[in-house]
Amino acid sequence: MFSIMLIEDDMTLFQEIKDRLSQWSYDIIGVQDFSNIIPEFTASAPDLVLIDIQLPKFDGFHWCRIIRSHSNVPILFLSSRDHPTDMIMSMQLGADDFIQKPFNFDVLIAKIQAILRRVYNYNTDRIELRTWRGATVEYVKNTISNEKGAVELTKNEMYILKILIEQKNQIVSREELIRSLWDHEHFVSDNTLTVNVNRLRKKLEILGLDPYIETKVGQGYKASEEVLSL
Repeated sequence: MFSIMLIEDDMTLFQEIKDRLSQWSYDIIGVQDFSNIIPEFTASAPDLVLIDIQLPKFDGFHWCRIIRSHSNVPILFLSSRDHPTDMIMSMQLGADDFIQKPFNFDVLIAKIQAILRRVYNYNTDRIELRTWRGATVEYVKNTISNEKGAVELTKNEMYILKILIEQKNQIVSREELIRSLWDHEHFVSDNTLTVNVNRLRKKLEILGLDPYIETKVGQGYKASEEVLSL
């Protein structure tokens, strides 16, 4: 059974979400102290976090930032606001997805299932290590390192990198990436992918690898690798 921490201060909505998700055998964990969420997060060690943006004391962005400093647990934002900047901000802070209230519960469940399947299934692949342009990519640890250092990636960032380097020197369409990440284009905006790729590039910049994730306008992305001449 997967556990989900639901950080929502509207108790009516909290109970409704809990009841619906419990029908899918998810263990729903609430928050008692909205002024200090981290001790409860650490103690419960959830498999996924659902978090509202508008919360008492501190907003969801604040807690996303703090959680990300402790853990790579997948995070799905809930918001009643319709500002595009909210979604962009959540992605930049390391969230995995975003859903606007009021939402269809079937869509919410589909998003949760897609995230859990992606995060907790793909690490069972037999291949755990890859080398790319002299760097060591560790899928299980979500890290990439070379002589310049090491960086830790989020689950989304690693999965994007994994798909690209498994098809190195080939253009991977945006549609293929979206389908692989979120199962179906209907459940994610095109901009979400852009934000995740840009965030991945920013981290790869530390290792001097950012130029090798190429954007092919109107087509997709490519992870380039040196091709040896015979």
